[in-house]
Amino acid sequence: MKTNLLSILFLLMGTYAFSQTKNFTISGYIIDAGSGEKLINANIYDPNTYKGAVSNVYGFYSLSLPEGDYKIVYSYVGFESKIVEINLKEDQVLNMALDYTKSIDEVTVVGGAVTNKLEDSQMSKEVLTMEMVKSMPAFMGEADVMKALQLLPGVQSGSESTSGLYVRGGGPDQNLILLDGVPVYNANHLFGFFSVFNPDAIKNVSLYKAGFPARFGGRLSSVVDIRMKEGNEKEFHGGVQVGLVSSKFHLEGPIKKDKTAFHVSARRTYVDALMRPFMNQEDGVAGYYFYDLNAKVNHKFSEKDRLYLSAYAGRDKASSTWDDSYDYDYSGYRYKDESKLYWGNVTTALRWNHVFNNKLFSNTTLTYSEYNFNVQSQSQTYEYDVKTEDVFYKYKSGIDDMSAKIEFDWYPNYTNNIKFGLNYIYHTFTPGVEVFKASGESDNIDQTTGGDATNAQEINTFIEDDIILTDKLKANVGLHYSMFSVNNSFYSSFEPRLSMRYLAGNKLTFKVAYSKMQQYLHLLSNSTIGLPTDLWLPVTDKVKPQISHQVAAGVVYNIFSGYTFSTEGFYKEMQNLIEYKEGASFFGSSTGWEDKVETGDGKAYGVEFLLKKEQGSSTGWIGYTWSRSERLFENLNDGQWFPARYDRTHDVSVVYSYKVSDKFDFGATWVFGTGNAITLPTHQVDYIPAQDAYYYNNTVPYFKERNNYRMPNYHRLDIGCNFHKKKKRGLRTWNISVYNLYNRQNPFYLYVDDGYGNGATKSLKQVSLFPILPSVSYTYNF
Repeated sequence: MKTNLLSILFLLMGTYAFSQTKNFTISGYIIDAGSGEKLINANIYDPNTYKGAVSNVYGFYSLSLPEGDYKIVYSYVGFESKIVEINLKEDQVLNMALDYTKSIDEVTVVGGAVTNKLEDSQMSKEVLTMEMVKSMPAFMGEADVMKALQLLPGVQSGSESTSGLYVRGGGPDQNLILLDGVPVYNANHLFGFFSVFNPDAIKNVSLYKAGFPARFGGRLSSVVDIRMKEGNEKEFHGGVQVGLVSSKFHLEGPIKKDKTAFHVSARRTYVDALMRPFMNQEDGVAGYYFYDLNAKVNHKFSEKDRLYLSAYAGRDKASSTWDDSYDYDYSGYRYKDESKLYWGNVTTALRWNHVFNNKLFSNTTLTYSEYNFNVQSQSQTYEYDVKTEDVFYKYKSGIDDMSAKIEFDWYPNYTNNIKFGLNYIYHTFTPGVEVFKASGESDNIDQTTGGDATNAQEINTFIEDDIILTDKLKANVGLHYSMFSVNNSFYSSFEPRLSMRYLAGNKLTFKVAYSKMQQYLHLLSNSTIGLPTDLWLPVTDKVKPQISHQVAAGVVYNIFSGYTFSTEGFYKEMQNLIEYKEGASFFGSSTGWEDKVETGDGKAYGVEFLLKKEQGSSTGWIGYTWSRSERLFENLNDGQWFPARYDRTHDVSVVYSYKVSDKFDFGATWVFGTGNAITLPTHQVDYIPAQDAYYYNNTVPYFKERNNYRMPNYHRLDIGCNFHKKKKRGLRTWNISVYNLYNRQNPFYLYVDDGYGNGATKSLKQVSLFPILPSVSYTYNF
């Protein structure tokens, strides 16, 4: 089977041998004329023959055509197209700079840099620009990339206002989130209510839900490919924003004009500073904040060599100090308690682009990624200013990655766009170290458990071809191969990938896709919102890699100019999923964690609909998803299928943006979703321990089925508007947003209230988190 797949792959790529011998190539970079930023997925084509190419993620393109005269069109969404007349009788290097369009009717806001979905062989892919993200109403005034992705069909949030992603029935650990090609293991701030991605630092975001290109691997459900801004090579620009919960700034410009540029941005919350004056600091102080810092520098050595250095650092920190110095009964006792909780990410990428010739482009990258989580508490007791007891506890965990990879883009002719490469990753897992110290008058305790770091090595190699088979049939076919070694265990996987489109007419395309994915990491999680307590752990000899097989089929139809309708159906099977056994938790999971989890299977299936308007002063989309996500574990739910906790049968999103003028624009979003599945007891049973009659007539809850109850349905309306005014040296914007406009009391969690007193009855109570929340922010860009 493996040999046959390889044979088919190379047979398809070998079609370039039959092309015309007198072909010549035009190649170069597509850039933003105003800043020098490379434009991703720009279109280059001959309007007579419709032969064309698309710029890669670094802005490079290559197009081979027979000798002759051409009018080549260069186009990019939101930019004015350019037509260049070429007498093609030799290879040419042609870099093209495009300007922003001045006509509001031609501006495409939704999706941003999106290739034509009718022509593209890739299915289940969506792209967002930061212009669209910033135009949406924002929770607490903070525009958020991950929340914008949640509004797309097939993508769901975990719970109220959290930024986690649940894609086509998958879990939060099954998303490969890349920041400039570097994995980000925890993308959450404030326990999931904000993501770590500052929109001011980001150029665009691509989401893959199925039909994954072979260059991606290591996760089952999605790929979120986030690209940072590279910096303005022409002139200095920047901006500041002040909101209710945070402030941020960004600055970019040339270090050496048209040669070296930089971009830097920073964000910090100040809830801790705002609340401090209202706290009773005589007894104690509590605080919380997070920050993000993004930086990128790029340098052009020549037309063939460019170097990029990008970095991100972010951290959350919550702390509390309690100092009770009251003199109880004149005994002189004093109690002091200090607690800290902090977690964060660091990513770094050094990237070298090299153009070997007009048909071969390479990208070599060295990366480093770190995620760590720490809990620390200390309590001290004094008697007449003499310390009588001191108790200290600390828990930390994390994962570090170092990797090196090289990737090639090869354009042998018009019909083939071949990518291949190799990636090596060295993982270091620190799944849990617990330190406990206690000193007092009677004895002392000093012990450390866990702490043994686990090292693992991973190798990935791939080859894929975006191939034009006929005028109507185009496919992206590829093979991903991976190897993973940890302790005494070794795993490998051949993963075929296929995405194909058939152009049935000027306005109609049919698409199909298949992909196999294998994941060597597991996430131990007690919650649905991606808390920092979640632990990343490698596979072992007992717990095997997660595996998925997904098939998808769909239709894309251009109703008329600017309006697109698409629908997709999917079916996905998953193996070797894990869940905690009842009563187990993350504490102490550094040793023997395999004995605390159950291993089982999963399946997800559904259909998605998307109606999108992409051009004009009013833009937006309506999305609907019907889906099911189920799990099967031998030792859970009596070995029967049960709904996954993030199963959501119906999911609706409506996104609307209207640009009235250069001075005012308006946006609104409305979402509806079936309530999350939770487990509630069906009745009570008597608990009668044989050894102790004291507990007679006590009862305990009985759980007949797992996830047997649905929370109330979730729905919410958000609105926002921007007031712009041109100043002498920049643009001032006031943003006013209202979250949960009609004050819907959506459930955050449910609990059983036992009641009090004689004749009290049990009742199910709901806790809601966010009522109607207005917010305002001030932005000045120059």
